[in-house]
Amino acid sequence: MQKFINGKDMKILNIYLLVQQFIKFGIVGLSSTAISFGVYYIFILVDKRLYLIGNIVGFVISLFNSYYWNNKYVFKKQNNFLKTIIKLCICYGSTFLLGILILYISVNTLCVSEFIAPILVLMVNIPLNFLLNKFWTFK
Repeated sequence: MQKFINGKDMKILNIYLLVQQFIKFGIVGLSSTAISFGVYYIFILVDKRLYLIGNIVGFVISLFNSYYWNNKYVFKKQNNFLKTIIKLCICYGSTFLLGILILYISVNTLCVSEFIAPILVLMVNIPLNFLLNKFWTFK
């Protein structure tokens, strides 16, 4: 089929497919975020000082959700499970640590509310995670 599509149309098709994949990634991300936030807010409702622990536990649970749906629905790859899960952990682990740093600085230095600070983390982590997953984890 590709040999019947001219260069300009192929470029448009590739952009369309990339946007479609990003939207699917966003849907998976929303479910993972809902899981992560739900766990996070349960912890801070118990005790606000548990915000970092809640973030860690929520992250771990949402990581498994992300692996399953990104592998089956978004990137549709049948890669080696162990290799893929290690890459996914490195990818999300790196952005998680970045997110912890942003969360900590936001709450303790910039005096951003514990309820709002995770949103700042998402603004950085969502596009970064998509790029890392697309071009490295599920390549």
